[in-house]
Amino acid sequence: MTRTTSDEAAAVIWSEDFLSYKWAHTHPMNPVRLALTMTLAQSLGVLDGVDSRAPLDIDDSALTVVHSTDYVDAVRAVGSGTASLSGPLLERLFGLGDSDNPVFDGMHEAARLLVGGTLAAAQAVASGSVRRAVNIGGGMHHAMKARAAGFCIYNDCAIAIRWLLENGYDRIAYVDIDAHHGDGVQVEFAADPRVLTVSLHQHPATLWPGTGWPTEVGEGDAQGSAVNVALMPDVTDRLWLRAFHAVVPSVLEEFRPQILISQCGVDSHRADPLTDLALTVDGQRAAMQAMRGFADKYCDGRWIAVGGGGYGVVNVVPRSWAHLIGIVLGRDVDVDTTIDESWCATAEQIAEQVHSDYSQAPVTVMGDGGDVGYVSWDGDTGQDPPEGISDSAQRQTDRAILATRRAVYPLHGLDPEDPRD
Repeated sequence: MTRTTSDEAAAVIWSEDFLSYKWAHTHPMNPVRLALTMTLAQSLGVLDGVDSRAPLDIDDSALTVVHSTDYVDAVRAVGSGTASLSGPLLERLFGLGDSDNPVFDGMHEAARLLVGGTLAAAQAVASGSVRRAVNIGGGMHHAMKARAAGFCIYNDCAIAIRWLLENGYDRIAYVDIDAHHGDGVQVEFAADPRVLTVSLHQHPATLWPGTGWPTEVGEGDAQGSAVNVALMPDVTDRLWLRAFHAVVPSVLEEFRPQILISQCGVDSHRADPLTDLALTVDGQRAAMQAMRGFADKYCDGRWIAVGGGGYGVVNVVPRSWAHLIGIVLGRDVDVDTTIDESWCATAEQIAEQVHSDYSQAPVTVMGDGGDVGYVSWDGDTGQDPPEGISDSAQRQTDRAILATRRAVYPLHGLDPEDPRD
């Protein structure tokens, strides 16, 4: 394990009560993924000597900076069994009670606690007490102003950004690497030039929510503030990283954010049961390390990282997010590290309690043997692909890169065709 900074530079936000954000047994988002992440990080020594910080104890006024009062009231009512509206009406009006967002006891309090976690991370970084903070329980990026969506009840990312805007920040960058488009955050800030939203995701023609096209660039005076890289299914580490580095550093350098927020959903993994991308844990780790580097370069180190999607709840998520915690703490874990046998045995037992669609056996090493040696994009030159990458796959990825650059770069005064920009 490599240590790159002092322990005091970062904070881990955690509460066992995060596990109360629990849908039906058959639901993909099982909170056991959070518990397994924390116990894996502990077994690896990543959390040695680290006292986690509790989420903030917030009231509903913290939610209504983004969400409507009627919606918050509806969530509270259905979660306490006091809803006056019928089930079909609640689903139609607020997205509550459908297969993605089934009602569960205490859902208002459980979802609010996740928001309190991300707000704790934001306040810790904003106060200067730490430079970096992570809340693996956060990342609920699909929730809309008055609607639950995509397993997300309250949008902790958007709420934290609102808090930062109200507390001295006026250039905030949000980078989302979840396989699904970060639609709720983009919608909330599409007309606000103070917030740059960047999302790399599976192409909207092939995956819910069907948004995140390159032509979605923001609204009015904020045109250029939304950046979307839409990648076709089966994209691997080397091509995903090629696209990531062909777009993200340039827009961050031009925007010059004061703080970086990263939504680090890991459903981009090749074994994820809900998506069609083909990254490994190694590729996800490389992206997380790159974002720490961006924070150091552009934001004086200020970085808030949150979780998100990821439905290989035993075999993928704990490894990827243990890497994330280590990266935030400056205790990077080598991908060749062997995982403790006792953790694997416990994970196997827990997997028996998880729906069979999401309970693949744990992996015994911290990497997948992925190749993260991407070749940098060199413009629209018809560049020959490196060994192991097909010509068609590279052309497909390069079309995605160019579509984004041509839609957004001119709005920033950048040349979409010039790889130096």
